[in-house]
Amino acid sequence: MRRRIDPRLWWLLAGAAAVSLAWLAVTVGLIAVTLEVEARARMLDLLGDRWGFVLLMWLLGMAAIAWGLQKAFDVGVHPWRRLAEEAQVLLTAQGAPALRERGPAEVRRVAQLFNQLVQQREAWRAQVDERVREAARGIEQEKSRLAALMSELTQSVVVCNLDGRVLLYNNRARWQFRALSQAPTLAGGAELIGLGRSIYTVFDRAVIAHALESIRQRLRRGAAHPSAQFVTATRGGQLLRVQVAPVRQAEGAEGTEQDLAGFVLVLDNITRDHEQAAARERLWLDLTEGSRRSLANVRAALEVLELPDADPALRERLLGVVRDEVQALGDRVQRLVADGATQWGSQWPMEDMLGADLIVAIERRLADVEGLQVGVGPVDGEIWLRIESFALMQAVLYLARRLHEEGGVAAVTLRLQPAPAAQGRAGAQAHLDLAWAAPAGEASIAGLMGWELDPMRVGDGGLAASVRDVVERHGGALWVEADAQAGQAFFRLLLPAIEPAEPADAPPLVRTESRPEYYDFDLFRQSPAAQALDDVPLTALAYTVFDTETTGLNPSEGDEIIQIGATRIVNGKLLRHESFEQLVNPRRSIPRESIPIHGITPEMVAGQPDITQVLPAFHAFARDTVLVAHNAAFDMRFLQLKERVTGLVFDHPVLDTLLLSAVVHPAQTSHRLEEIAARFGIPVIGRHTALGDAFVTAEVLLRLIPLLAEQGIHTLGDARRAAERTYYARLTY
Repeated sequence: MRRRIDPRLWWLLAGAAAVSLAWLAVTVGLIAVTLEVEARARMLDLLGDRWGFVLLMWLLGMAAIAWGLQKAFDVGVHPWRRLAEEAQVLLTAQGAPALRERGPAEVRRVAQLFNQLVQQREAWRAQVDERVREAARGIEQEKSRLAALMSELTQSVVVCNLDGRVLLYNNRARWQFRALSQAPTLAGGAELIGLGRSIYTVFDRAVIAHALESIRQRLRRGAAHPSAQFVTATRGGQLLRVQVAPVRQAEGAEGTEQDLAGFVLVLDNITRDHEQAAARERLWLDLTEGSRRSLANVRAALEVLELPDADPALRERLLGVVRDEVQALGDRVQRLVADGATQWGSQWPMEDMLGADLIVAIERRLADVEGLQVGVGPVDGEIWLRIESFALMQAVLYLARRLHEEGGVAAVTLRLQPAPAAQGRAGAQAHLDLAWAAPAGEASIAGLMGWELDPMRVGDGGLAASVRDVVERHGGALWVEADAQAGQAFFRLLLPAIEPAEPADAPPLVRTESRPEYYDFDLFRQSPAAQALDDVPLTALAYTVFDTETTGLNPSEGDEIIQIGATRIVNGKLLRHESFEQLVNPRRSIPRESIPIHGITPEMVAGQPDITQVLPAFHAFARDTVLVAHNAAFDMRFLQLKERVTGLVFDHPVLDTLLLSAVVHPAQTSHRLEEIAARFGIPVIGRHTALGDAFVTAEVLLRLIPLLAEQGIHTLGDARRAAERTYYARLTY
């Protein structure tokens, strides 16, 4: 990147030119004064043809002076300015690296002294932090208990302020909102739930306002624990039961006891319950109405058959009617009993559990069986199951006990593997095996199948049920197999699997090269959203920090986005868990020379959604925030070119960390993301992956905000105007 020439150098050079010209003019004048008139005329005649040579020598002298001044600045000015800027970072950023000892000896000596002072400060700060931690240990324990309680709750809990902004939520709520999302595979619900987001993107403001007014009325009547409840349908068609509880003003705060500081929402998705209730109602109607018709036909036929003078042909026909109706009634009852059993089983308190955790729990329970050794075979750590874990563990424990006590089995092995897809079987399934050694020649295993029908007791004093009941209520199946080649037999439970609760993170890719830097005045265009936030302090804003990976560097010539990654900053905190990352099918080839930079191959984007599907989810994710990127004009250009196709306008206010770095560190020779991160001591992981670059850019922004404040740049409008005045913002593409 070309370095801007210090304007003071131009002023010094202009001054030197003026002084040299004045000196030359005075020298010639003094010589002319001391000469006689004739000598003076001869001197002028001699110089008459040589003024061009004099001018050339003057220009060469000025060039030498300029070169000397530049070298003097490089030695005596620029190192000190860079040292001052890097030292300023040490005042505002914790964990910043030590000053680089470079330049003249005096500069290196000052850098050494700075580093020694910083080491002393960090030692004192560590002592103070340790004392603070000791004093706050009790508070931290309470916070940890609250966090653990929130994470283990089986209900979705969201805490909001009176403006409806989310202040706190648990993992169950995050998962619940993922199910409510209209783009669960893209945004994963992150466009709906997140710190600082508005809960009114999901719920109608009027419904919650009515619930809060009801709570206030109960508070005025003296209710100790008022709450309100409502059922509402979301935009995605889900049915939610919501309980609203108040968050009262803290003791000592302004306001009365009836004033609220916020509210708590406890969410329960009752869509499935509603569907099951409707199914049970249909079963009941089918049983009653269908049976009533059949019984009426049978009764009418019997009345005719009781007549002594009934015609034999008629009698035979009526007997056929009775037989058909009784058969139909029996078939109907059989079918309804089967359907009813499914409905009955669905009432069990199912929970979503990682399959590996279930295996560990069963292993611990089997360890209590005296004389039985328990081993664990292959277990797929990515399988999630929706089960009633206690009943399922009891079923496996019951089978293992009988194998040990009646079959003399001394050791069993637990396995969990995905089941291969089968025709006519819907959804993913898993095999849970209870295996034992069964060499050839031992007794047949056929008699073991009878065990599944024997009643067992599920819980102390609970419902008597068989292993088959437990398995069927999970929508699964059970059988026993022998593997003569492996010398084993096993009970196999076929259980339904579900999607993982938390997708595994892809390993970060680390690249070294960087794209060129481009700028565009469109970055500073005034939109209503930008004007509305111009007076808001930078520390009070919510940010969406994003980055894109593309097929090339020319968006106007057909290059496309192939990955978008973004994260959020709220209240000065980087929320890494609230992130957006999605590969994009560019509907064109990816140049081979660009693959080593971003690491994205054509096979990786094949089958991925295209930009018309991804941008709406990203637009929702970035709602009501300031967009931040490094070299933002490059990324924004790609987004703006898709406005006509998607119908979405990214009119968010935009900040560019490259331009902001140029504002606070004008003497630095480079403002590449890697260089800025090095100055702030930020580790660069996942460079040239969209989400990895977004994380690094977010860390850089958090370090830049206090440095901007030291220069009097406090609001969004201040930052935008300062960035627009930088040298780099003059470049366009």
